[in-house]
Amino acid sequence: MTDSGSASPGLHACILVGTLKPSPAQSSSMLMAQQFADAFTGHGVDTDVVRVVDFDVRPGVDVDMGSGDEWPGLRERIMAADILGIVSPTWMGHPSSVTQRVLERLDGELSQTNEQGTPLIANRAAVVGVVGNEDGAHKIIADVLQALNDVGLAVPSQASTYWNGEAMHKVDYKDLPEPPKATVSALTTAAANAVALATALRPSRVG
Repeated sequence: MTDSGSASPGLHACILVGTLKPSPAQSSSMLMAQQFADAFTGHGVDTDVVRVVDFDVRPGVDVDMGSGDEWPGLRERIMAADILGIVSPTWMGHPSSVTQRVLERLDGELSQTNEQGTPLIANRAAVVGVVGNEDGAHKIIADVLQALNDVGLAVPSQASTYWNGEAMHKVDYKDLPEPPKATVSALTTAAANAVALATALRPSRVG
């Protein structure tokens, strides 16, 4: 599923970054998100990168949790996209609390359907990236992709990439002189497959 040479014009991606570090702090997750954005740009896809911690996303499972909640604005950016990406750091073997908050808020999409009961967020492609200097990347990818699929997104083949640094050391992804070839290869494959799937699904989008 890597042939995206016939991508639909105007295809758009939104990448939500689960770093715990607010702007303008350097972040390995932001670096990987930008690498995804660059890969999508190579396929003619406009990309919106969102550092979620910079917004007041309230706890809950509704699309709008009331006064002061900034999730509805982020939701508009998600719904404008054909591809949704999530990039998360690894914390104690799990996705960050910010990433978990995003998944909880996306649960609200189960109640946002058309007359046939199809979630409005359906027929968009999903990709995931994970960074960290401890184990957990495969489990995080599995959990996040399953959650995204649960709320209606489609998962292309080979839809993820990750980097695990040496355990109990302090070298982060952003500190590497250059990204590992295997990580970049998986990232570019995930981006290409997501573009191909999003192109095929676009005529079927309901929201």
